[in-house]
Amino acid sequence: MWNVFRLQKTGVRVFRTSRYGFTSRVYNNILETIGNTPVVKLQKIAPKNVDVYVKCEFFNPLSSVKDRLAIGIIEDAEKKGHLKAGQTVVEATSGNTGIALAMVCAFKGYPFVATMAETFSVERRKIMRALGAQVILTPASGGGYGMVKKAEELAKAHGWFLTRQFENEANPEYHANTTGPEILSAFVGRNLDYWVTGYGTGGTFAGAGRVLKSARPDIKIILSEPSNAPLVTSGVAQEREKDGSPASGHPKFTSHPIQGWTPNFIPLVTQKGLDDSVADEVITIGHEEAMKTALLLASSEGIFAGISGGATLATALKVAESAKDGSGILAMLPDTMERYLTTPLFQSIVSDMNDAEQKIAESTPNYILPKQN
Repeated sequence: MWNVFRLQKTGVRVFRTSRYGFTSRVYNNILETIGNTPVVKLQKIAPKNVDVYVKCEFFNPLSSVKDRLAIGIIEDAEKKGHLKAGQTVVEATSGNTGIALAMVCAFKGYPFVATMAETFSVERRKIMRALGAQVILTPASGGGYGMVKKAEELAKAHGWFLTRQFENEANPEYHANTTGPEILSAFVGRNLDYWVTGYGTGGTFAGAGRVLKSARPDIKIILSEPSNAPLVTSGVAQEREKDGSPASGHPKFTSHPIQGWTPNFIPLVTQKGLDDSVADEVITIGHEEAMKTALLLASSEGIFAGISGGATLATALKVAESAKDGSGILAMLPDTMERYLTTPLFQSIVSDMNDAEQKIAESTPNYILPKQN
């Protein structure tokens, strides 16, 4: 159980390199570096009458918020005796959870198998395989539901440990013990009127959200989802198996490019957060606006976040339009833009020199690469 009131007074000790000095330490292993990600105030793209901040989860060792989920679930399973030495771990993933589990399993000595729909970015497959994992691709037609059911089949057939990220209470509990307290520590003495997040499993939303509500009852928590996959806002209930896993894909789902957000079902972890009234409002956002905002964040603020981060920030900027003067708004940035090099996010980013760059190259006489056709 977290101690909100002690945290508010004492804060969390954070070790990071500063521009003006060094406050660092030696870690015993890579897993100790998970968490304590920085909160950054935006200086250029936010309205002047409010303060908009982003929590940069790509500072985790494998560059996403899912590093927290992975260590939380694996260490909970070890503690409870559900995961045996040398046992294979299996999970369905859009990429980031699989990458995080591959890291944790590599260090702890567990073989790891990921199931992933074929539509997710190629770089995610390669990163998992580089970490020693095996990646089983599933047909695009099955979506998130199909890759989840494949993981269940494999676990049952081979006696593997299925992490069940979408139902596992260790997922939101880890965020309740880390992500939420980190936010409270960062905002001691500052306004925090809105917290904005999307959902993949819903662990960040449900876990960190309930801590923020407990410590700051007046905070407004905004949940966001894709406008072409409005599962929560549709009001249509998710069909479930007895264990809480999805019994089918959600009827209001259509495919969207905000990878890591909103699978084609409402996860049980997300639903519990909704049932506990963690969310004050649910706002939908389009994928084009998400990608535009991610690129604007990179080019204007130098912050390199993925499509889901762009979607979350775009939602936060919508909230800012009607927020009172002086409001503090925090948006979660789940991962890095480097996870999206082969996706539509980089469609407008060319690898060869453009005309302006060619002109600069030709402005001095030597070492000029011929213009590419």
